Formats: sequence, C-alpha cells, structure tokens
Amino acid sequence: MAAGVQVADNGETIDLQQQVARLQALLEASRQVHSTTDEQEVLEQVLRIVVRELEMAGAAFPGTGLSYGDLPETADATGQVYPLHDRAGQSMTELLVVTPERRALTLYEADFLEGLALQAAVALENARNHKRNVEFARLQQDLDAARRIQRSLLPQHLPAISGYSISFRSDTCYEVGGDYLDIVEQPDGSLLMVVADVAGKGLASAFMSASFRAAFRGMATTQPPLDELATRMNQHHWAEGEEARRRYVTAIFMRLQPETGEIEVVNAGHNPGFLLAPGAEPMQFDAAGTPLGLLPGMRYSSQRAQLAPGARLLFYTDGLTEVFRGEEEFGPERLLHEFSACPAENADGILDALWTAIEDFAEGGPQGDDMTALALAALRGSTEAQA
Repeated sequence: MAAGVQVADNGETIDLQQQVARLQALLEASRQVHSTTDEQEVLEQVLRIVVRELEMAGAAFPGTGLSYGDLPETADATGQVYPLHDRAGQSMTELLVVTPERRALTLYEADFLEGLALQAAVALENARNHKRNVEFARLQQDLDAARRIQRSLLPQHLPAISGYSISFRSDTCYEVGGDYLDIVEQPDGSLLMVVADVAGKGLASAFMSASFRAAFRGMATTQPPLDELATRMNQHHWAEGEEARRRYVTAIFMRLQPETGEIEVVNAGHNPGFLLAPGAEPMQFDAAGTPLGLLPGMRYSSQRAQLAPGARLLFYTDGLTEVFRGEEEFGPERLLHEFSACPAENADGILDALWTAIEDFAEGGPQGDDMTALALAALRGSTEAQA
C-alpha cells in the first residue's frame, strides 16, 4: 500500500494530501477554540465549527442549553456523542453531532471531530481554570482590603502612661481573624483595656470581632462598673441571635488607674491573665463566668490587684498556648515560665521574647490560630512612659 494512506474498516481511504488538509483544518479549528478564555464562547465556537466548517446538520452540548443548526427532538438518540474530559479524566460535558440526513460519518469527519473534541476539552478546562483564577484574585483583593480594615481597628497609637510601658501584638492565622484588642482612655483618667477571642477563625469570626468592637466602644463611653460592662456585653451578644451565639467571645477586661497602680480585672471565659510582682508568687486572673454570648443572664465578678514598680502583666489569646511541636503543646504553663524568665522590663521586649520562644518551640511549623497579646509593665523608679 502506498505510504501516507489511511484505511478505514469500510475500505475508505485518506491519502497524504487529504491528511495534510485535515491537519491544517484541525489546526485552524484549534486556534479558534483556544482564542477565548470564556467558557460559553469556547462551546459556541466549537458548535459553529462543527456546523459551518464540517457542514453537519446540527450540534449541541446537552444540558447547557447551547445548540447550533438543525437538531430534531430525536437528535440525542441518532447523533454521535463525543465526551469532553479534563486532565484528571473527569467528564465536563459532551458534544452531540447530528449528520445531514442522519448518514454515517466519513473517516475524515470522524477523525476531525475526535481531534476537535480533544482540543475543545483542553480549551474548556483552561476557560474554567481562568474563571476560578479571576474569582480567586477578586476574593484575595477583598480579603486584603478586609485585613487592612481590621488592622485599622486595632489601637493605632498607644497612650503614653507615665511610669508604665505598654505594648501589644496581634497576628492573624488567615487574612482576617477573630482576635480583638482595644485600649480606651476614660474621662476620669483611667484606661479600659480588653483582649478578646471570637470562637473560630477567618472571615465569620472577623465579622463578629467588628460587632464586638462596636458594642464595647459604645458601652465604654458610659463608664459602667467593670463587672456590669461584662454582663451587658454578654447580654448584647446573646441578643444578636443564633449565629452570634455560635461565635461566642472569650474576653478579659481590665481597668487601670495609672496614678495609684490599681487594676480591676474581669475574665469572661478567657485564658487566665498573668500578673508578676517582685518577690511575690505569680497571680492569675481566672475566668469568673462563661464566654460572652454563651448563656443569657450571666453575672460576672471582678478581681483587684496592685501594679507595684517592677510588676508586669500579660493578657493573651489561646493562639499563643495552642502551638504544637508534633504532639507537644506549648501550653499556658510554658507561657507563664517564659513570661517569668524574660529579662526585659519594657512591654515591647517582653512580647519580643515571648514570640521568639513560641517560634523556637514551633520549629518553623505553621501558625494554627490567631495570636494576640497585651503586655503592661510598671517601670522601676521611672516617671517616663515607654511605649
């Protein structure tokens, strides 16, 4: 048999010249279907090629509502079907082709349609991937904006408190998170502080964190007693509805009287706060009630203590303690030990030391939760604030 001749089962042949023409036509068809990244345009382009270029009676992609040419109601029973699979072998759609007068496909036509279906499958998958990439990029832009907004809701300027050093750090696990920290200066000269943690992580928790901030700031202006503030915040969160209750909030509130060094603390289901004073055993501010929004009608009690010169205080979220190295957890005991052993006297140095200890413990492992901490130190023999 002469070289370059292809033989079908029915004896039909395609000589070399016909094969070249077929490849040229298929190359042009491929160029057309790959000329767009819109999924519907890819499918419409394929249908036009089948009917106009190959002169079929009609073609369709069943289930998509896209068809072209003459398609009788019985087309699905009499047409030729070419499945379009993605690279993983999963079916994306099917190309249905109806020949003129329902005749059999020629070898040239069948060969062309098989090649066209392969190219259409690649173009369709590329179009779908492009759409996902565009959607992801748009989502990423929104999340980046949300992250900037959430960062702007943290204290932008720390108050200068004579005789004290104060600092905070907050790192989200994802673009946005559910940790919240605030410092509000009161008309009587005291400072109201809070570290809070919304249940969960990510966008939903970030929404609840913003809602918590609005409520906290609104109530702080009325200067209620600290235990009453926690009680009202709990009731407010409960009244927000079922979704808010699923995103309950653990929080630790503190009011500092800078002139006297007196602090008052209310812990609403939060991690214990640590207070270290020279020559004294570490003091913990343990939970005095359930997290905010978990149960209605909850009442909270407060603890009082003195920040003598040299004393230091740490409030934090559980992202600092729930860091793992294999199966071993960093834990609150190790955090208290690192806090106690830290030689730094100013708040910035304390937080730097704690973050270094946590990072060394994790040995490069991924951050698993939002991490927020507030450090406050009463400076020894100093009347100048260091922030």
